[in-house]
Amino acid sequence: MSEVRKPVIVVHGGAGAWNHERSQPGLEGVKKAAKTGFEILKHGGSAVDSVMEAVAVMEDAGAFNAGYGSSLNIDKRVEMEASIMDGKTLQAGAVGLLEDIRNPVRLARIIMEKTDHVFVVGEGAEKLAEMFDLERREPTTELRLKYYENQRKALLEGRSRLPRLANLVENYPELFTLETVGAVALDKEGNVAAATSTGGFPLKLPGRIGDSPSIGCGTYADNQAGACSATGVGEIAMRLVLSKSVCDFMGNGKTAEEAVELAIELVNRRIPGTYNSMGLIAVDAYGRIGAAHNSPNLCWTYISPETKEPVAYLAAKIVE
Repeated sequence: MSEVRKPVIVVHGGAGAWNHERSQPGLEGVKKAAKTGFEILKHGGSAVDSVMEAVAVMEDAGAFNAGYGSSLNIDKRVEMEASIMDGKTLQAGAVGLLEDIRNPVRLARIIMEKTDHVFVVGEGAEKLAEMFDLERREPTTELRLKYYENQRKALLEGRSRLPRLANLVENYPELFTLETVGAVALDKEGNVAAATSTGGFPLKLPGRIGDSPSIGCGTYADNQAGACSATGVGEIAMRLVLSKSVCDFMGNGKTAEEAVELAIELVNRRIPGTYNSMGLIAVDAYGRIGAAHNSPNLCWTYISPETKEPVAYLAAKIVE
């Protein structure tokens, strides 16, 4: 008979610079998401259900760069992406280039459970959403339109080409919000899961896909190690397969906190001298949690049986 574990959920609303105007909605949003996910765990629900519902709450909130409130690409269009992974079976689902699906994370789960595939994008993903009657919603908010105009103005005034966009983001962090959302959880059966969702990098090239739907990069879960969700510059996480790296550290005996700190150290050491803003949350197979970043802020929270209520922060362990 398997040992009953104490359930735990960790949620993030994104790494980056959280200014005063946006910090309170962000903190309230991650707390609501964590409470939703933990209620499922508390009543014996699965880690997969927990992380999906937690991420869906943030996709609906409008305070994050995911779902309703997603960033606009250089063509002033939304292209959303998401993924989910079950640590028990190693099954995963991911979607990209979505225009108006209300909850991309729900479509990612359909990919995981109802198809033979892992990653479906664009028209094919939109057709699947139609087949399964997923709700649609215009994702563009007035705030994102304002951000887009400010970002585009800064880009043009700097006469920068898109490959120099990272320099612009570094110099004007208040204009470029990278708040990918994500959740990791451990349920009473000892199963872990992770989910991540985003609107992507502001002013990105059309068709660009980041780490959030890339299994092993933005999302990974394995019962033999733990689960991880990443936020920040997707290209950095992709080049280092960062979420899988965190899980490998945990699988080799590191705690969740040690693992995320080691992974951020890896970012700083292997890809220095560029805009490499990253944040990570994790839970290991024993229910220990971790959160670390090299960005100015990380909006995150967690709930365990000991805390009962979400404890939310705008920073975790900053690794320089």
